[in-house]
Amino acid sequence: MAAVTFSHIGITVPDLDRAVEFYSKCFDFYVIMPPTTIHHDDSAIGQMCDDVFGEGWGSFRIAHLSTGDGIGIELFEFPKTVEETRPFEYWRKGLFHFCLQDEKLEERVKLIERMGGRQRMQQVRYYYPGQKPYRMVYVEDPFGNVFELYSHSYELTYSAGAYV
Repeated sequence: MAAVTFSHIGITVPDLDRAVEFYSKCFDFYVIMPPTTIHHDDSAIGQMCDDVFGEGWGSFRIAHLSTGDGIGIELFEFPKTVEETRPFEYWRKGLFHFCLQDEKLEERVKLIERMGGRQRMQQVRYYYPGQKPYRMVYVEDPFGNVFELYSHSYELTYSAGAYV
Protein backbone atom coordinates (compact mmCIF):
# COMPACT_ATOMS: atom_id res chain seq x y z
CA MET A 1 0.00 0.00 0.00
CA ALA A 2 1.15 3.54 -0.73
CA ALA A 3 1.38 6.36 1.82
CA VAL A 4 -1.92 8.19 2.13
CA THR A 5 -2.29 11.90 1.41
CA PHE A 6 -3.64 14.58 3.72
CA SER A 7 -7.19 15.71 2.89
CA HIS A 8 -8.33 18.34 5.40
CA ILE A 9 -8.46 19.54 8.98
CA GLY A 10 -11.56 20.66 10.88
CA ILE A 11 -11.39 23.67 13.20
CA THR A 12 -14.18 24.82 15.53
CA VAL A 13 -14.49 28.59 15.93
CA PRO A 14 -16.99 30.85 17.73
CA ASP A 15 -17.40 33.23 14.74
CA LEU A 16 -17.46 31.49 11.36
CA ASP A 17 -17.63 34.65 9.26
CA ARG A 18 -14.60 36.13 11.01
CA ALA A 19 -12.72 32.83 10.67
CA VAL A 20 -13.39 32.65 6.92
CA GLU A 21 -12.16 36.22 6.57
CA PHE A 22 -9.05 35.50 8.67
CA TYR A 23 -7.99 32.29 6.90
CA SER A 24 -8.83 33.49 3.39
CA LYS A 25 -7.07 36.85 3.81
CA CYS A 26 -4.10 35.74 5.92
CA PHE A 27 -3.26 32.70 3.80
CA ASP A 28 -5.02 33.33 0.47
CA PHE A 29 -7.05 30.16 1.01
CA TYR A 30 -9.76 29.59 -1.57
CA VAL A 31 -13.32 29.67 -0.26
CA ILE A 32 -14.83 26.53 -1.77
CA MET A 33 -18.13 26.72 0.13
CA PRO A 34 -19.08 29.92 1.98
CA PRO A 35 -20.69 29.74 5.43
CA THR A 36 -23.69 27.42 5.24
CA THR A 37 -26.11 26.17 7.88
CA ILE A 38 -26.58 22.42 8.24
CA HIS A 39 -29.76 21.22 9.96
CA HIS A 40 -30.62 17.89 11.56
CA ASP A 41 -32.72 16.09 8.93
CA ASP A 42 -32.83 12.93 6.82
CA SER A 43 -30.40 14.20 4.17
CA ALA A 44 -27.07 12.44 3.60
CA ILE A 45 -25.18 15.15 5.51
CA GLY A 46 -27.79 15.08 8.30
CA GLN A 47 -27.31 11.32 8.68
CA MET A 48 -23.51 11.65 8.61
CA CYS A 49 -23.73 14.24 11.39
CA ASP A 50 -25.97 11.91 13.44
CA ASP A 51 -23.22 9.29 13.18
CA VAL A 52 -20.52 11.75 14.30
CA PHE A 53 -22.31 14.02 16.81
CA GLY A 54 -25.08 11.72 18.04
CA GLU A 55 -28.75 12.59 18.30
CA GLY A 56 -29.90 16.08 19.17
CA TRP A 57 -27.14 18.14 17.54
CA GLY A 58 -29.72 20.45 15.94
CA SER A 59 -27.76 22.62 13.51
CA PHE A 60 -24.38 24.21 12.91
CA ARG A 61 -22.63 26.45 10.42
CA ILE A 62 -19.78 25.26 8.22
CA ALA A 63 -17.46 26.64 5.54
CA HIS A 64 -14.90 24.89 3.35
CA LEU A 65 -11.61 26.47 2.29
CA SER A 66 -8.59 25.09 0.46
CA THR A 67 -4.86 25.74 0.58
CA GLY A 68 -2.85 26.36 -2.56
CA ASP A 69 -1.91 22.67 -2.68
CA GLY A 70 -5.49 21.44 -2.28
CA ILE A 71 -5.60 20.66 1.45
CA GLY A 72 -9.02 21.41 2.93
CA ILE A 73 -9.70 23.67 5.90
CA GLU A 74 -13.14 22.89 7.30
CA LEU A 75 -14.41 25.57 9.67
CA PHE A 76 -17.27 24.83 12.10
CA GLU A 77 -19.42 27.07 14.29
CA PHE A 78 -21.78 25.24 16.63
CA PRO A 79 -24.57 26.99 18.59
CA LYS A 80 -22.83 25.97 21.83
CA THR A 81 -19.37 27.15 20.70
CA VAL A 82 -18.10 29.56 23.31
CA GLU A 83 -15.42 32.17 22.82
CA GLU A 84 -13.12 31.39 25.71
CA THR A 85 -9.50 31.73 26.62
CA ARG A 86 -8.05 28.37 27.52
CA PRO A 87 -4.56 27.57 28.70
CA PHE A 88 -2.20 26.08 26.11
CA GLU A 89 -2.21 22.48 27.34
CA TYR A 90 0.16 20.93 24.82
CA TRP A 91 0.61 17.84 26.99
CA ARG A 92 -3.03 16.75 26.67
CA LYS A 93 -3.74 13.93 24.25
CA GLY A 94 -5.02 14.83 20.81
CA LEU A 95 -4.06 17.42 18.24
CA PHE A 96 -2.45 20.56 19.55
CA HIS A 97 -1.41 22.26 16.31
CA PHE A 98 -1.22 22.08 12.55
CA CYS A 99 1.46 23.64 10.36
CA LEU A 100 1.38 25.87 7.27
CA GLN A 101 4.35 26.68 5.08
CA ASP A 102 5.46 30.05 3.72
CA GLU A 103 9.03 31.05 2.89
CA LYS A 104 8.13 34.64 3.82
CA LEU A 105 6.80 33.64 7.22
CA GLU A 106 7.86 36.90 8.94
CA GLU A 107 5.58 38.85 6.58
CA ARG A 108 2.83 36.30 7.18
CA VAL A 109 3.13 36.75 10.96
CA LYS A 110 2.63 40.51 10.57
CA LEU A 111 -0.53 39.88 8.53
CA ILE A 112 -1.78 37.36 11.12
CA GLU A 113 -1.32 39.99 13.82
CA ARG A 114 -3.10 42.69 11.76
CA MET A 115 -6.03 40.29 11.30
CA GLY A 116 -6.40 39.62 15.05
CA GLY A 117 -4.10 36.63 15.54
CA ARG A 118 -0.87 36.62 17.49
CA GLN A 119 2.67 35.29 17.51
CA ARG A 120 3.11 32.82 20.44
CA MET A 121 6.91 32.78 20.40
CA GLN A 122 9.08 35.80 21.19
CA GLN A 123 10.88 35.39 17.87
CA VAL A 124 11.09 33.33 14.73
CA ARG A 125 13.56 30.48 15.29
CA TYR A 126 16.11 28.89 12.93
CA TYR A 127 16.55 25.13 12.82
CA TYR A 128 20.13 25.42 11.53
CA PRO A 129 21.38 28.90 12.57
CA GLY A 130 24.07 30.18 10.22
CA GLN A 131 23.77 27.12 7.95
CA LYS A 132 20.31 26.94 6.39
CA PRO A 133 17.40 29.39 6.16
CA TYR A 134 14.84 26.95 7.66
CA ARG A 135 12.67 28.85 10.14
CA MET A 136 9.62 28.24 12.28
CA VAL A 137 7.25 30.08 14.61
CA TYR A 138 4.10 29.23 16.55
CA VAL A 139 1.11 31.57 16.16
CA GLU A 140 -2.61 31.66 17.01
CA ASP A 141 -5.70 32.59 15.05
CA PRO A 142 -8.05 35.21 16.61
CA PHE A 143 -9.81 32.43 18.55
CA GLY A 144 -6.72 30.96 20.23
CA ASN A 145 -6.27 27.97 17.90
CA VAL A 146 -2.53 27.27 17.84
CA PHE A 147 -0.68 26.55 14.64
CA GLU A 148 2.85 26.65 13.36
CA LEU A 149 4.48 28.26 10.34
CA TYR A 150 7.47 26.72 8.56
CA SER A 151 9.59 28.52 5.99
CA HIS A 152 10.45 25.32 4.13
CA SER A 153 8.95 21.89 3.60
CA TYR A 154 8.72 19.31 6.34
CA GLU A 155 10.93 16.96 4.33
CA LEU A 156 13.73 19.53 3.88
CA THR A 157 13.58 20.64 7.50
CA TYR A 158 13.89 17.17 9.02
CA SER A 159 15.91 15.28 6.42
CA ALA A 160 19.08 16.95 7.70
CA GLY A 161 18.43 16.01 11.33
CA ALA A 162 17.03 19.20 12.83
CA TYR A 163 17.71 18.19 16.43
CA VAL A 164 21.32 17.09 16.06
